[in-house]
Order: sequence, then C-alpha cells, then structure tokens
Amino acid sequence: MPDANVRIPEEARDRLAAIAAAEGMSLRAYLARLADTLLTPDERAARAKQARAALKEWNGYAPTRAEEQDLDSELDRRLAQAAAR
Repeated sequence: MPDANVRIPEEARDRLAAIAAAEGMSLRAYLARLADTLLTPDERAARAKQARAALKEWNGYAPTRAEEQDLDSELDRRLAQAAAR
C-alpha cells in the first residue's frame, strides 16, 4: 500500500510522535495501528445493529426509540455527574 502525506499541525505531529516513541513504534506504525483499531461511523452502526439483534434473540431486549433516548439521557446525566466529582 502506498504511503500518503497528511497535513496536520506541527504540535499534533510532535505529540503523536512522542506517544508512538513511548510505545516503541514509529509514527507511521502507530497511525496504522490506530486506524486498524478505530471504527468508521458505518462500522459502528453495523455493530450496533448486530448487538441489538443478538440481545433481542438472547433475551428479548428490544427497546423502542423513545426508550433508547431515555436511556441515553440517563447515561449522559450519570456521566456528567461523575465528571463533576
């Protein structure tokens, strides 16, 4: 696979290079590993769909959209509360 040039601020490059070096990696190898470990929005959506299907099959869990929004709101509230501590 051919290499590509990516323009980023110098400070970001230096920070990423320091992080990579601390892990004994080149910046190139670190970025390649990072790209392999992150999911695209489409990949995340596909995994979420699979998880919902597995939960429904396993135990019948199938929240409505409104229930999902309520659960998301509750999670956001708890995270904000924990961050405030």
